[in-house]
Amino acid sequence: MNWTEIMGNIGAFLTCVTFVPQVYKTWKSRSAGDLSLTMLFIVFVSTIVWLIYAFGLMLWPVILANGIVFLLSILLIIFKLTFKS
Repeated sequence: MNWTEIMGNIGAFLTCVTFVPQVYKTWKSRSAGDLSLTMLFIVFVSTIVWLIYAFGLMLWPVILANGIVFLLSILLIIFKLTFKS
């Protein structure tokens, strides 16, 4: 594995964990009032675009990272739409 693959894997891992603290905090507090629905939809759409690109080139770190962020962004959108505050 060369240094560019290592950097890609590190970047993919960091991308995966980006939303985990927010999902956890929102779930525990049952409050999503401070989350921007616009930002969540932008993240959601951007992960779809990244996934199309990554599947086209079979870039597995990008597929994995954006697949996880896709799921986490769906969770945050659901929390935003269901939690009252």
